[in-house]
Amino acid sequence: MRVLTLAFLVLTAAPLFAQSSQTDAPSSQARARATPDFLFGRPDGSIGVRGSWVLARKQSDWYDFVTSQLTLDGSDFNSGAFGMDVGVALTSRADLVFAFDYGQTNSPSEYRNFVDNLRLPIEQQTRMRETSLAGGLRFSLTERGREVGNFAWVPRTVVPYVGAGAGLIWFQVRQWGDFVDFVDHSVFSDVFLASGWTPSAHVLGGVEIHVFRRLYLTFDGRYRWAAGDLGSTWIGFDPIDLTGLRMSTGINVVF
Repeated sequence: MRVLTLAFLVLTAAPLFAQSSQTDAPSSQARARATPDFLFGRPDGSIGVRGSWVLARKQSDWYDFVTSQLTLDGSDFNSGAFGMDVGVALTSRADLVFAFDYGQTNSPSEYRNFVDNLRLPIEQQTRMRETSLAGGLRFSLTERGREVGNFAWVPRTVVPYVGAGAGLIWFQVRQWGDFVDFVDHSVFSDVFLASGWTPSAHVLGGVEIHVFRRLYLTFDGRYRWAAGDLGSTWIGFDPIDLTGLRMSTGINVVF
């Protein structure tokens, strides 16, 4: 009789235990969803895209010439740009970063003090293009996250950083339209073109903001030094100043 009673109790308790387990399951999933974002280990690298606004320094005689003779001013050489970064983690704070940037300006103009024989403006177009390839080191000023146990890595919300590097720039300066011959004041049509590769160096500083698991929002400023040889196109001119400040915002994905 005791054996039958014990068997009855076991059979009765089994469905109740299963029902209780099913009832608790959603609560466990809800708690998992509420767990703060984390990764299974410190990231090994990152890839990002950014948009930039470039403020050119414009400290060379070519800029002085075109802004004094033509209806161009310094702001015509500021431009938007697009960039990509690939980072490889070297230590918990230091990354090796490879960067690509592209931007251009395209500005119409006319002579300030000359018109043609019909008293019409003498018009031309000025376009500047730049493609930059650079590499450098980026150093985080705080730890980018903390390890929890042996497997979880919790990223820090805000991480400021600084860095420096060097690279190469391909630039192109192109002017086309109508121009004045200052010897006899005749008007002629022509295309002036100069292009080439030149070395560059830069420093940077910014901040990464963690927004979701592997996704970061970035804000940074980069100051770059460079100058390009105008060759035989503009005879007697110093190298064109390619130095400037680049303000960027973008997104990074860590992996």
